[in-house]
Amino acid sequence: MEKLKWRLTPVLALATLIAAFGSSFQYGYNVAAVNSPAELMKAFYNETHYSRFSEYISEFSLTLLWSISVSMFPFGGFVGSLMVGPLVNRLGRKGTLLFNNIFSIVPAILMGTSKTARSYEMIILSRLLVGICAGLSSNVVPMYLGELSPKNLRGALGVVPQLFITVGILVAQIVGLRSLLATEEGWPILLGLTAIPAALQLLLLPFFPESPRYLLIQKKDAAAAKNALKRLRGWDDVDAEMEEIQLEDEAEKAAGIISVLTMFRMRSLRWQVISIIILMGGQQLSGVNAIYYYADQIYLSAGVKDQDVQYVTVGTGAVNVLMTICAVFVVEYLGRRALLLLGFSVCFIACCVLTVALALQDRVSWMPYISIVCVICYVIGHALGPSPIPALLITEVFLQSSRSAAYMVGGTVHWLSNFAVGLVFPFIQVGLGAYSFIIFAVICLLTTIYIFLIVPETKGKTFVEINHIFTKMNKVSDVHPAKDELKDIPLSAVEL
Repeated sequence: MEKLKWRLTPVLALATLIAAFGSSFQYGYNVAAVNSPAELMKAFYNETHYSRFSEYISEFSLTLLWSISVSMFPFGGFVGSLMVGPLVNRLGRKGTLLFNNIFSIVPAILMGTSKTARSYEMIILSRLLVGICAGLSSNVVPMYLGELSPKNLRGALGVVPQLFITVGILVAQIVGLRSLLATEEGWPILLGLTAIPAALQLLLLPFFPESPRYLLIQKKDAAAAKNALKRLRGWDDVDAEMEEIQLEDEAEKAAGIISVLTMFRMRSLRWQVISIIILMGGQQLSGVNAIYYYADQIYLSAGVKDQDVQYVTVGTGAVNVLMTICAVFVVEYLGRRALLLLGFSVCFIACCVLTVALALQDRVSWMPYISIVCVICYVIGHALGPSPIPALLITEVFLQSSRSAAYMVGGTVHWLSNFAVGLVFPFIQVGLGAYSFIIFAVICLLTTIYIFLIVPETKGKTFVEINHIFTKMNKVSDVHPAKDELKDIPLSAVEL
């Protein structure tokens, strides 16, 4: 039976692919889709304004409008994260993913028709809506897949959402080449393509099971939970897994559904909450967006021709995808903790060397090439650990009662950090120039030290076993002496 557990059944594989392609792919696609046609879209904003008021927008107003258009996405992500708890508890994990397609199909139609309608307001509203879609999917997909997976596949399947985010970014970079859709006529189509994965998910996901944990613990439907497990595992003997979920359910009966405020007050969840905040903050504040922002200038200074930078950017996106594929295969072998330590350490070293290389690039002829190597090393490091693992850990270190609240906290930190970097980095860059990466190096170093000292390995353990590890760390082993398994009450896994 133990050997059978390693099987990735067709139902589990397809549920993973449809959830990740229908939701996570869109997140990545919409992150990158506006980069290529940015100048064309700004020209459209200007022309639209002229057709209404017979004057062009001032330089400052145009920059402000474009900044709002771009920053609406992380702001929408923040709003989406706040909706996670109520929706997953009311509609279920699968139900929330299906409902979430509204926030993809509607804005895809609006963006696709915005040029014909001569309305840049439609684009700004759409960026908010696709942001909400990304905020929900970046939390709900890891939660759904984490609850569908057997413990020995949980890590690998938990990294798949991040893999599809990187694939979404790469596809947006490819179709956004100037020879394809980054043209005067093509950019509305480029933005509207996000409806395709949403429509596929809407058609196919209803045929796959809801999370067995949600069915048993929150809906109290043991028969449905058992049927879902049988379909997912491909065999009928699921009693041991049902027992494990019921053990968690016992803890849930004492805890109920834990709110965000209650979670912050609970000593038994202290280290889980702190760890999620630090990992999610570290993921976004470690400079990943800044590296991409700076990459074009680095490539140009190394002698890459202006028209060829877009192809080098696609190459960087491909490296990101390949390294995330590696993470899928090694996460169950090396473990979560090792990948986080390795990833943040590589990012720290890359930021340090990049700072030196940028400072010396005008004096030493070969320094720009070192800068390119640093960018690629940073992308590799981030793709191995900081990008995929924090969200997976949210699922693993919290039990059902606090998992939705934990995702709300993790998602909020993720999107606010993302928003803050987008807002503040241009000013840091003007003020510090090449030395701005020292800030990111310090954040990478501090996150690495925290992981080394605090974050335990969760590979191959059940949710209740992981809960026991944190119970000891939080020094609350005798909180509920009435029932032994209730000691674990609120340890829920965080995904991001």
